[in-house]
Amino acid sequence: MQLQQLRYFATVADTRHFTRAAELLHVAQPSLSQQIRTLERELGAELFHRARGNIALTDAGEALLPLARQILADTETAHREVQEVAQLRRGRVRLGAPPSLCASLVPDVLRRFHDAFPGIELFVHEGGSQDLVRSLAAGELDLALIITPLAGQAPALAATELLREELVVASSPASPPPTRRRRIRVEDLRDQPLVMFRRGYDLREFTTSACRAAGFEPAFSVEGGEMDAVLGFVRAGLGIAVLPGMVAERSGLRITPFAGHRMRRTIAVAHRKDVAPPRAARELRRVLLEHLRTAKDRPDDGLPPSTTLLTPDPREARTSGGGGG
Repeated sequence: MQLQQLRYFATVADTRHFTRAAELLHVAQPSLSQQIRTLERELGAELFHRARGNIALTDAGEALLPLARQILADTETAHREVQEVAQLRRGRVRLGAPPSLCASLVPDVLRRFHDAFPGIELFVHEGGSQDLVRSLAAGELDLALIITPLAGQAPALAATELLREELVVASSPASPPPTRRRRIRVEDLRDQPLVMFRRGYDLREFTTSACRAAGFEPAFSVEGGEMDAVLGFVRAGLGIAVLPGMVAERSGLRITPFAGHRMRRTIAVAHRKDVAPPRAARELRRVLLEHLRTAKDRPDDGLPPSTTLLTPDPREARTSGGGGG
């Protein structure tokens, strides 16, 4: 049974005339009659009583007609919906990102994407890089912004490095600065009251690892907060926090950069190697790269000076295996 046969059958049933149905379908009448007879042979029953000038449905035809119309309607709906997805009028993108990027880079990118493709549903999952990599590998996300390099390997992923971001120390403008110098060293964090993120934040692991590498354990004044809570605790003078430059620039807090190049992180966009991202996800990736490429030219919502672009042009994106937090 073919869709074409069902379409021919339904048109004859509507017009009660083979010649008129053939004209409506723009086919030769003998061809239409042959297709109807083929359908009848396949079903093992006649569908029409044929008399000169009088075409009527048989009981089998009456039973088939509502089913044929439903099948044709479902086919048209499927075709229309697939076309809408293919043309990005409908669809969904599942993006993963660390909370620090959800508080800085992601909103601007999603706003730009939504303006271009308002019919695409956006799903954002916040998490640490290790969790995001696992979600990507499990097919639960289409794209993820991660921090590289990962502690473990992620051979199933392809990652394009986007930018290198300096980490800074944020403190309350109402409190004394954490150092008298223009820049702060990791060693200067010894005995400083740190406001620390909950476990699972890449920033927590990065900061504690840097302190241990400098020979001391960090002292927490408050720990366990999400990004907004950490900013609020610092603003209230409960301690200082190590933050990404993109977050700190928007926070209204005092910013003290680190000396040297030890406190910085690399951000990449990743997807599975073995499964091509959906078209909508590919468009989101393109918008992300374009946003970063032009960000330096936008004084209002561009990137802070401490951020270095690693992929200046979407057409020159460098792809490599890896992932991050």
